[in-house]
Amino acid sequence: MTYVVTEACIKCKYQDCIEVCPVDCFYVGENMLVIHPDECIDCGVCEPECPAEAILPDTESEAEKWLELNREYSEKWPNITRKGEPPEDADDWDGVEGKFEKYFSANPGQGD
Repeated sequence: MTYVVTEACIKCKYQDCIEVCPVDCFYVGENMLVIHPDECIDCGVCEPECPAEAILPDTESEAEKWLELNREYSEKWPNITRKGEPPEDADDWDGVEGKFEKYFSANPGQGD
């Protein structure tokens, strides 16, 4: 089992999950984070830290479609180990449906 980041992270990108991860398996894109599934140790400490509830165990049916996206972009985007500032309008995007199709960016973010 591993954890995955879903579209709920897009444009929210709160980053609370980063600081609790004991293995630094988060990678940063322009407007979301992903988890490298081969680096995740399945500890689950990140899941309750996410205010947008964007992190799910891959055993949930909704998480299935996000596993490959997390794998693909964790190999392209820079690693991030310290929490940065979330977007100023992050709260406005929390809970918005259909963000992937409209707003996902494949561009890398700023790692550390």
